[in-house]
Parts: sequence; C-alpha cells; structure tokens
Amino acid sequence: MPPPARRPSRTDDLDMPGAFEGETVTRRRLVTTGANVAGALAAAAIVVPALGFALGPLGMRAKVTWQAIGPPDALPDDTFVARTITFAPDLGSLGKTTVFARRRNRRLDTEPADRWNQFIVLTSRCSHVGCPVGFYDAAGSFICPCHGGVYDLRGRRTGGPPPRPLDRFYTRVRRGLVEVGPRYSVDSALHRFSPRDPGEPLDGIGKYLYPPRPTTAPAPH
Repeated sequence: MPPPARRPSRTDDLDMPGAFEGETVTRRRLVTTGANVAGALAAAAIVVPALGFALGPLGMRAKVTWQAIGPPDALPDDTFVARTITFAPDLGSLGKTTVFARRRNRRLDTEPADRWNQFIVLTSRCSHVGCPVGFYDAAGSFICPCHGGVYDLRGRRTGGPPPRPLDRFYTRVRRGLVEVGPRYSVDSALHRFSPRDPGEPLDGIGKYLYPPRPTTAPAPH
C-alpha cells in the first residue's frame, strides 16, 4: 500500500530552497532583506540631508529692501561719494558696507537709461576675490590694493585680474531721497545679471558656468 501523500507545507508553496518544513522565510532571505533595509537607511541618511541642503534655499530667498543714502543734489555726476548701507542687519556694525554713488552722466553713461539707473551706485568689493576697493578722484579710478585691479568711472575693469566690472545696485528716488536696492552684477557691456560671487565671469559662457544663488533677492519691478 503506497504511503499517504504528504500535505504541502507553506514552505513548499513559497518555493524557498533550503528552508525546513514549517519555515516561512529562510535565514538567507532574512539576512539579505536585513542588509537591503540597512543599505536603504544608510543611503537615505546621505541623500535626504543633501536634498534638504540643495532645495532648502528655494524657500529662503532674500526680500527686496531699500535704504536711503541722501538727497539727489548731494550726489555729483562726475565723481563718486562714499555712503554706508547695511547688508546684514543681524550683524550690527559688521553687517555694514561702503558703496560709491553718483548721479547718472549722459556723456559718460551710454548704457540704456531706465528708472533703476538714474543714479550709479557701485559696490566697494572687488570682483576678483572680494577685497575692498578705494576710489581715487585724481585718477578717476577704483583701485584694489590686493592684486592691482583697476576700474574706471563706470566700474568697468581697465587693468588687473578682475573677471568682470564692479557690481551695482538698483536705485530709485522716494520722498526726496535716493534709495539703494538689491545688488546685481554686470558683464563688460554692463548688461544686468543676478548677483554673482567674486571670481565669477559673466562674459562668454561664464554666465552659464556660474548660475546665480537661489537665495538672492529678485530684481525690482
């Protein structure tokens, strides 16, 4: 008389080689699953913070702020005067910087005029590595003492290693005072771009190689 047929176990149904009768998962599968889970957790520990670092600034874009630097009549059109503005209010005196301002000069400033450039306000930071530049009225030039960068009355580089002109600021007149707004960068033809860091050129493919930071304040409208 043939032996009675063995009842199929759950292990047989799952077709797990190497499993003993009554087991629902093999030791090999348990170890493999645990290793995969541990690997996924390790990858998430690296990827999630990296994504947060990359995407976090998208929601932290700086607001457009305006600061008064005096009445229009106090600014000449043939030379610059120094003014002080605040770029980081939380840093106290360390959050202040010097800018150089003058009225637009029709004979000198040949780029198209609009409501934002009736006054020319230039940064005091060299576009090479960010050293402070000084304006020398007798020479009609800005000179950086660090590496010999030289700029003319329009802020364009005339000598030394700077890769682009001095950065500028949007300006406007409100309640009888000249106000300075967001900073922007320019190429050698003085076309406007979102502000770039020192050492980043904007001519040629430079504007594509060095995209703007997502946290910079947008251009005023």
